[in-house]
Amino acid sequence: MPKEDPHSMLDEAASSRLERMFAGCDEVVGADHVISVLAGDPSHSGDEQLVAYIGIEPSGTAHLGYVILADTIRNMLDEGVNVIILLADWHAWVNDKFNRDMDKIALAGEYMTEVFRVLLDSPEEGEGPGQLRFLSASEVMDSGKYWERVLRCSKNMSLSRVRRTFSIMGRDEASSDHDLAAFYYPALQAADIFELEVDIAFGGMDQRKAHMYMREVADRQGWTKATCIHTPMLSGLGGSGGRMESFDHKMSKSSPNNAILLHDDEDEIRRKMKGAFLGIGNPESPVFEIARHFVLPIKGKIIVNPKPEYGKQSAWTDLDSFVEAVGSGEIHPYDAKMAITDGLVEVLSPLSDHYKSNSELLSAMAQITGSQ
Repeated sequence: MPKEDPHSMLDEAASSRLERMFAGCDEVVGADHVISVLAGDPSHSGDEQLVAYIGIEPSGTAHLGYVILADTIRNMLDEGVNVIILLADWHAWVNDKFNRDMDKIALAGEYMTEVFRVLLDSPEEGEGPGQLRFLSASEVMDSGKYWERVLRCSKNMSLSRVRRTFSIMGRDEASSDHDLAAFYYPALQAADIFELEVDIAFGGMDQRKAHMYMREVADRQGWTKATCIHTPMLSGLGGSGGRMESFDHKMSKSSPNNAILLHDDEDEIRRKMKGAFLGIGNPESPVFEIARHFVLPIKGKIIVNPKPEYGKQSAWTDLDSFVEAVGSGEIHPYDAKMAITDGLVEVLSPLSDHYKSNSELLSAMAQITGSQ
């Protein structure tokens, strides 16, 4: 007998709410849990409140990909989800960030908190519907029950199974045989989800392996399996011209010349974008990715302003048509780059304006990251 479609449990209003909640995600795994809560079943915590979580290592300055995460958070806040941003300080320590200096990691956590407050326009904070919470892993770990969960999340997991998750730390499978702490990282991440009674775990596609590990643990222990949602990964500005499962070409704060950092000023953004890869005819190349994820959704159009001798101003609201026009020669690739750059500068201007008048924390971050 065929299984019933979980979506059939929802009325039209709840189905629309689900669609808005997960708009812009590349993948949703295990939607049945959230669907059951929307249909009236208890949430993970036992009440009706949906709770979502993302774990972020405070390990450096934020790049353009964080705007995508903020958009996902905003979608869920708008639909009454309580969202937790877990500043994963001990996870960063395990991952050797800032040479395991917890004072620097704590400073990076303060910076990350400010970034999300600005990106989200300072939403109401608390434990209620549509509110945002910032927690540190240090707070969550201050519990004997938490460490029991870590052990249960580790039990009967082979070393080879854990190695397959190392990409969540930006490491390859052979990188950590000398470091036992690294093998606990996926168990820590899974324990966070169970300890916080999370209904929705989210992150970039690079976090998929950690979430699948968590769901495997839940099956073994008979625990609630959170729905997992994954946002698109941005290519570095040099690009690979396509998506790669290894995420070797993703935008990363560890390679600042290959990334748009959120505090880059206009001159820096223009310098980086001039060198960014635009693959003619390839909508997955980095410049077109920026148009798809930032300029078109936020500005609504791409405005091309060639020199008068080379053509007239034009406006584009559809990426496929824009890519085709660049490929046919209707738009010069340089003009296309500059049009997208103009839009991106406008998109990032609120953050730029904020840091012009609130530079102390950014200056402190520049000192500990060596970027000044």
